[in-house]
Amino acid sequence: MKLLLDTHIFLWFISENERLSDDVYNAIKHPETDVFLSVASIWECVIKYKLGKLNFPELPEIYLPKKRKQHLINSLVIDEGSISYLTNLPLLHKDPFDRLLICQSLQHDLVIVTEDQAILSYPNIKVFNFN
Repeated sequence: MKLLLDTHIFLWFISENERLSDDVYNAIKHPETDVFLSVASIWECVIKYKLGKLNFPELPEIYLPKKRKQHLINSLVIDEGSISYLTNLPLLHKDPFDRLLICQSLQHDLVIVTEDQAILSYPNIKVFNFN
């Protein structure tokens, strides 16, 4: 299985937040699962850090990549191929980070791990089944 973590899932995972279900935790840790974190999620966290909405024990540009590597999570770069999916993506909500994650999941055939209802409302994407 190839998973793309939504930003909140990654943050819950690295902080061992109890909101992260055992199913998700086990899927991320499974040795045969390829897990990805988009550069867009790091970008989103840096913005929220600068706005005072997130706190980290170190600067986010140091802490987040360190945690990603520590947990063997692959970095997923943003490229023109991802952006090309925006043209046909319905405008169900306007969060640019979520829309980019959806495009990356389509481009790379990834399962999105999220609890964000706005993302879950998009047709034709693969999402992690929490049940």
